Amino acid sequence: MTADALLFISSHCPHCPAVLAGLSDLVKHGGIGRLEVVNIEIHPEAAETHAVRSVPWLRLGPFELPGARAVGDLAIWARRASEPDGMAEAFHDLLKTGGLAQVLALVAADTTRLAALLPIVGNPEASINVRLGAGVVFEEYIGSAALHGLVPDLGKLSGHADARVRADACHYLGLSGSSEARPWLEARLGDEDADVREIAREGLE
Repeated sequence: MTADALLFISSHCPHCPAVLAGLSDLVKHGGIGRLEVVNIEIHPEAAETHAVRSVPWLRLGPFELPGARAVGDLAIWARRASEPDGMAEAFHDLLKTGGLAQVLALVAADTTRLAALLPIVGNPEASINVRLGAGVVFEEYIGSAALHGLVPDLGKLSGHADARVRADACHYLGLSGSSEARPWLEARLGDEDADVREIAREGLE
């Protein structure tokens, strides 16, 4: 599904014309379905409604993207907003660049998006700040229905070849508080990795 865009600009913003031109080109080529442009000098009330404090400010699908953006970057975010796997890619990028608050807000708005963090859990090459950021988000949903629903996928990851993935998966299985997590955790009590064994025991407790 092609995403729509909302862009806030001002008449005296030096970066706004380039962002507007890039978005217009994406509309022309089908990367964006619709573009709404608001000049905050004429409609300051609209800026207040969306808590816009500086321009250019863009909402592209579910993503808020303040500041200047190159055409290529706009195309990437338009794709992420439109494709099924785009949320997972966006979460990785946001956590890598200090966008934890936006990831938390996106998941809070739709808790099914918690599943978009699973590719990070399953990627042993993900950087430490990305993995830690994913952990912060998961810990916001301890014992929640959203985390319960991920138990089967986390269970599969608990058998991953990489011990880092197994350890993280066991930790999140424990946080789920779900009885369905127990067999997966019990299976890791004999894991070859000491950290995985300990985390599995803690999860069962």
